[in-house]
Amino acid sequence: MSVYFNYLGKLLIQFFRDFGAFFYHAIVCPWGGSSGWPNIGYNFKLYNDYLKAYSPEFGPLGWIFFVLFALIFIGLIGGIGYGLFLLIRKYIKFARTEFDKDALRKQVERLNYELYDMMKERDKILELKMKSLGIDGKRPPEGEASEEEQTIDEIQSRFPKLSHVDNEYNGKDMSLPEVPDLTLAQVCENFRNFAASQMGLYYTIDTIRHVIAGIGAAKIVILEGISGTGKTSMPYALGKFLKNDANICSVQPNWKDRSELLGYYNEFTKKFNESEFLRALYTSIYRKDTNIIVLDEMNLARVEYYFAEFLSILEMPNPNEWNIELIGSRDPHDPKLFKNGKIKVPQNVFFFGTANNDDSTFTISDKVYDRAICLFFDNKGIAFEAPFQGPMEIPYEQLQHLFDEALEKFPVSEKTLENFALLDDFVIKKFRLAFGNRILKQLKQFVPCFVACGGTELDGIDFIFTNKILKKFESLNIGFLKQELKELNQMLDKLFGTNTFPMARSFIDRMIRMN
Repeated sequence: MSVYFNYLGKLLIQFFRDFGAFFYHAIVCPWGGSSGWPNIGYNFKLYNDYLKAYSPEFGPLGWIFFVLFALIFIGLIGGIGYGLFLLIRKYIKFARTEFDKDALRKQVERLNYELYDMMKERDKILELKMKSLGIDGKRPPEGEASEEEQTIDEIQSRFPKLSHVDNEYNGKDMSLPEVPDLTLAQVCENFRNFAASQMGLYYTIDTIRHVIAGIGAAKIVILEGISGTGKTSMPYALGKFLKNDANICSVQPNWKDRSELLGYYNEFTKKFNESEFLRALYTSIYRKDTNIIVLDEMNLARVEYYFAEFLSILEMPNPNEWNIELIGSRDPHDPKLFKNGKIKVPQNVFFFGTANNDDSTFTISDKVYDRAICLFFDNKGIAFEAPFQGPMEIPYEQLQHLFDEALEKFPVSEKTLENFALLDDFVIKKFRLAFGNRILKQLKQFVPCFVACGGTELDGIDFIFTNKILKKFESLNIGFLKQELKELNQMLDKLFGTNTFPMARSFIDRMIRMN
């Protein structure tokens, strides 16, 4: 038995010594003068000599171990061989798939260029026919790209829709003259008359003021309410009034991240699947007027999932940091307004979201509400006689100047801010709800704009208090807080006087009745 193990030790030492020499000469240092398994014939003869020298003294148990070791060794060699076979087979299959993808990609590129050549041939034939009729073919003015150049640009670009926007606005002067003697009150009145006389949409003047003051205070405006109350029609009509149609993007229930909103890069086609939202956002960079992008039925999916990046970016105090990264790598054919694979969210774009409150939708979180101005549509507009009013082209810079001017002319009075702080303390004490600095900042921006639109300071405070603070009461168990709600009404009387805050009192009375 011990003789067999002596034999096995000698054999293994010699085998690993030979294998180490083979590994060194064949892989580590193949140029060292020797290669392969050194002295192959001599080594195999040496293994045989070991067996002849030790085998007579193995004994029965030694031979049993010899056979077992031989079977294990053969199985190990077979297993290694089979594993190598599977790896080689898998690699060949992978390489063939990659080859097929590459061949298909090249075929798509070839077909694109063949299509381009066919279009050129078609144009040549049309040009010859026109010449035979004595008609000169149209040629683009100097400095403008021809249709052929535009087509090849879009074919080569990873962003064909955005490259098309580049070609569309190439060389265009987008500057707009200012409207003389324009005021925010005039904008509200003209828009209301335009919606009624041109589109058959009837809104109260306060609703119009809330919308215009809302875009002066925030980049996001949410329009909530039951179906059929004109939520989507509002931003649509505003786009028509400003002579720049609103871009309406329908939100789908399966939206879970920003790729659903902006699009994504397709590794197979080497193209970016651009969404209409992205095209509208990119177009707004070229324009000098106000641009509106509508997320229709925005709460069919969770807003804080697919719109999270915009919620964060629009909070940054420096607008130069409002950048969205679309792709990490750079390409010479990328759109002109790209910077290191990023596009900038311009100041002249506003996001409107419409939301229905029913069982098919998600609840909009406080994170979204706190960053937006929210309006609730609870009834249909009542028709009225309105004078004819045409659309107006208002430069964004002029509109922003009117908002800035309102902040200087109509700041919220110190007395009102003090009373609002007392109201805040009361809500914290009785309802354990508090609002942060973001809401106070919006109040200081919204109220002056609302006053400039023709409203009053207290009505502006009433709107913010109702839509920003009282709305949070819906999450409370109001059935146990009826007395506190009545005390809240009394607190409003004490701080701001009777017959004030009609929106807040209506909201409080409704909560008391419902519970």
